[in-house]
Amino acid sequence: MKFNKNLENLTNYEAGKPIELVVREYGIKPQDVIKLASNENPFGTSPLVAKRITELATNAHLYPDDSYFELKDALANKFNVSSKNIIIGAGSDQILEYCLHAKANENSAVLMAGVTFAMYEIYAKQVGANVIKTNSQTHDLAEFRKIYDTHKDRISVIFLCVPNNPLGECLDASEVYEFIRYVKDETLVVIDAAYNEFAKFKDAKKGIEPEFIVQNFKNAIYTGTFSKAYGLGGMRVGYGIASQEIINELGKLRAPFNITTLSLAAAITALSDNEFVQNGIKSNFEQMVRYEEFAKFHGLEYIKSYTNFIILKFNEQNASQIVQNLLKKGIILRDMKSYGLNAIRITIGTAVQNDRVLAELDEILK
Repeated sequence: MKFNKNLENLTNYEAGKPIELVVREYGIKPQDVIKLASNENPFGTSPLVAKRITELATNAHLYPDDSYFELKDALANKFNVSSKNIIIGAGSDQILEYCLHAKANENSAVLMAGVTFAMYEIYAKQVGANVIKTNSQTHDLAEFRKIYDTHKDRISVIFLCVPNNPLGECLDASEVYEFIRYVKDETLVVIDAAYNEFAKFKDAKKGIEPEFIVQNFKNAIYTGTFSKAYGLGGMRVGYGIASQEIINELGKLRAPFNITTLSLAAAITALSDNEFVQNGIKSNFEQMVRYEEFAKFHGLEYIKSYTNFIILKFNEQNASQIVQNLLKKGIILRDMKSYGLNAIRITIGTAVQNDRVLAELDEILK
């Protein structure tokens, strides 16, 4: 059977191993498994959200309000924009996909950092676009500009992951705004802000403001998610904020009822519990210090992170083997081999989870 030629050189996205797989393969009890591989919220979701989901469980047979009015209104109030500037997706990934389908094709190119979220490249290749990556692994905007100047007639979409997944580094908001002004209006700049709540908490200069994007740029979109700081990874709710022109065009790609009734209610409720979100972020950076100190003690390089995860780089040790050894003990971390790095990405867990992970890592490195 013949398939679309754009699929020929595509590989599947490699997600973190699920708890169920570790239970089956190694015979470990589910309660003894620690999963810190997919940047999920270790505190779960807000108790208010859990209560609301339970209350609406009997409505699972009903489609949601496809206008998503209440969620858009809540996001509009939070970010001081109009609800007409917002589109809702099944995770922010879906908004990223819309952007590629709306702007890129086999005659265009997509620009991104050397190491960044893998789905940018996958979505770009799905529409036949050429992928251009910087030589620098992180976001070197001088290199972005140089590449853009060379290929500006072809580059239709530029991805800026702020902060960057999977490395954790983060541009200042002023740098992002200056770069958007540099590119021409026909080039769509996608600001993937999935971890922006974390970056803004750690350093105010890193916080991207959707209101500023809408008011000042016709060629940029801010994408956010409920999967990280809000603890709704399993509910799959994301959003895009941009000019009405961009939102209207992306809306043509959106299928009806693209998030569920329970997901919609969960997201609306999650926005009302800011205390839960802020407490989780505060704990995240308090616990991250422990990994930084661990790395320094063992002479490991790490990337200063503005997210809910940290990268530990290894020289003499094989990171893939370390990940495999920990997996057998019920600890799931992310091997960075697929990104060409001898490194491990660790989601920052609870204090108890981090106790165990650091103890096991310490034993291995000894």
